[in-house]
Amino acid sequence: MAVDLPAPIAAYFAADRGRDADAVARCFAEDAVVKDENRAHAGREAIRRWKADTSTQFSYTVAPFRIDTVGHRIVVTSHLTGNFPGSPIDLRYFFALDGDRIAELEIVP
Repeated sequence: MAVDLPAPIAAYFAADRGRDADAVARCFAEDAVVKDENRAHAGREAIRRWKADTSTQFSYTVAPFRIDTVGHRIVVTSHLTGNFPGSPIDLRYFFALDGDRIAELEIVP
């Protein structure tokens, strides 16, 4: 089932599908924060490095299938399949937007 994602979030998932860490980083505000696997990555350059590292460690596909709003955050639930421990898994991506950029992303199981 296709979900209708806000433009900055759709751009994030498209860049991730293309394994393009630079394009992923451009989806974020300059002072954005990503929280993933109990680590925080603050700033666009740190986010670019995080995505470059995760994209080279594992092969995976992400398929968003649900979108909700919780407070000020948009929650996208996605099915993640790949060659990583625990695959497949459904993850929740908690996005906070700032205009046409992502201000915060937290990824949790």
